Amino acid sequence: MRSPASASPVRCCAPLVSRKLKDTEAVATAQIFKSLSDPHRVRIVNLLANADGPVCVCDITAEIGLSQPTISFHLKRLVGAGLLKKERRGTWGYYSIDGRAMGRLANVMKGVEG
Repeated sequence: MRSPASASPVRCCAPLVSRKLKDTEAVATAQIFKSLSDPHRVRIVNLLANADGPVCVCDITAEIGLSQPTISFHLKRLVGAGLLKKERRGTWGYYSIDGRAMGRLANVMKGVEG
């Protein structure tokens, strides 16, 4: 058995090599993560991320199974965080993922293994 004094040192951690987030980037990204703190919002984002184009609020309501006012509340939070884009078509709102927000999340998550 080796004595502790003769043991070779163990490297603690891998060096930090990712780009450091600016304070404003960290705040914006935190808002996105905060907006995703509700399972219904995660489901909405998943639905929109897999859609071929903007989705009408009526279709989101039917798919998620919540009332229209509740879905609108969640959509408003996601739009406010910059995660979704909203487009008006007559009286209906159509929602889609904002690619810039996804890019920010991807940049934060670079190097994270799944």
